[in-house]
Amino acid sequence: MKFSAPLQQATLLKRYKRFLINAKLPNGSEVIAHCANPGSMMGLAKPGSEIWISPNTNPKAKLDWRWEMIRVEEHLVGINTSHTNKIAEEALNAEKISQLTGYDITRREVKYGENSRIDLLLQDSAKPDCYVEIKSVTLRRTDCAEFPDSVTKRGVKHLVEMTNMVAHGNRAVMLYIVQRGDCASFSIADDIDPAYAQSFAQATANGVEAICYDCNMSIDGIEISGQIPILR
Repeated sequence: MKFSAPLQQATLLKRYKRFLINAKLPNGSEVIAHCANPGSMMGLAKPGSEIWISPNTNPKAKLDWRWEMIRVEEHLVGINTSHTNKIAEEALNAEKISQLTGYDITRREVKYGENSRIDLLLQDSAKPDCYVEIKSVTLRRTDCAEFPDSVTKRGVKHLVEMTNMVAHGNRAVMLYIVQRGDCASFSIADDIDPAYAQSFAQATANGVEAICYDCNMSIDGIEISGQIPILR
């Protein structure tokens, strides 16, 4: 995924009201940017950090800037969760995710379950439908990527819905995309959200698949790098 416009380097001043940040540009001016990340962003909102923001090209947007990346210990981390589906779909089209190849049709945001929408529905006449739920991962502790970084009732609901899809003869895959390249493995953060951890264990025990890929990060764009193991 290439950014549609060059990113602007800035310094993070503060994050507040969850979806807003104040940042200082190199010329000293201060701007407000949208933070498209509903999580706690543990370890990723330290004032004084070097960040990158992008110009908001949506004429209906209330803010001129969007927060895209932060540098943490010489590594770039993508914080914009709205990019995750595009990153994943580009990887699917390039056949970089071996577990999800061999499907003829890809549909987005298809209604399923109880008032839910699946991120991607993969279809082929020769095999069961494959429901793919995509999660953006940014939290890192030691050298392990972890999800979630805050309590997510919505995430628990998705796991229940995916389990139901398997029970009805479909394939269901949780695809965790780590928007950073400095993690050797992935695990569920059971200390942050025990309910999600329990639901994940139940879902995978009942046929829901889970796979995790990290990313190559640059100020020009983000792309899938390779699979990393999931610690159980």
